[in-house]
Amino acid sequence: MNRLDMQGRGAIVTGGAAGIGLAIARRLAASGARVSLWDRDAGALERALKELGSDHHGHVVDVTDETVVAAARDASIAALGRVDALVCSAGITGPNTTVENYPLAAWQQVIDINLTGVFLCNRALVAHMRAHDGGKGYGRIVNIASIAGKEGNPNASAYSASKAAVIALTKSLGKELATTGIRVNCITPAAVKTGMFSQMTQAHIDYMLSKIPLGRFGEVDEIAALVGWLCTEECSFSTGAVFDLSGGRAVY
Repeated sequence: MNRLDMQGRGAIVTGGAAGIGLAIARRLAASGARVSLWDRDAGALERALKELGSDHHGHVVDVTDETVVAAARDASIAALGRVDALVCSAGITGPNTTVENYPLAAWQQVIDINLTGVFLCNRALVAHMRAHDGGKGYGRIVNIASIAGKEGNPNASAYSASKAAVIALTKSLGKELATTGIRVNCITPAAVKTGMFSQMTQAHIDYMLSKIPLGRFGEVDEIAALVGWLCTEECSFSTGAVFDLSGGRAVY
């Protein structure tokens, strides 16, 4: 594993107690960052923090609750001293069903977590990052979108729509902050085998695999490698950008 330069940096990872989020947290910690994990699963959060060690911190956070997000931000800043990177990885898949049969409550839950949650977390850290480096601003925001946001997966309309919106949100915020030292980017992975697969039907899993030219699912450490670099100072000329991690699936 190549060591990235995150020495002395503070980072928040939402959805950081498991799956892609935990892999990212491990990579950032191994590269010198102190990490604050946000997750709604208190048990998983406790286990993740035990693995990472005492230099790192965690908060039980519902990313859809504006007040809770603001309180977690303040607690993370107090624990880390400053936050240089924010990775928004918290998300759910929602049910696998057609638009015609999609329950409204399930649609709203997916949009609330996958889109509004990213918006609230991004918004909450902007002022703090703007104040870095004597007011010139410094920060790295990385939002986890999906190839589904580019292509639209059948029977996953809410998930696809939420991830398309995360791409657009990333582009908007990246442009808004382009004259500062803050960079905002997103990644669009194809399917990565994590605990989220338990929320999907086997037919949907088989469909996703059939679309990947490499013929396999991604690994969480492959995702973490790119996200880790996007969190470093070296990522200086990319903002509002979309980085493909789809095993050759993406065509644009």
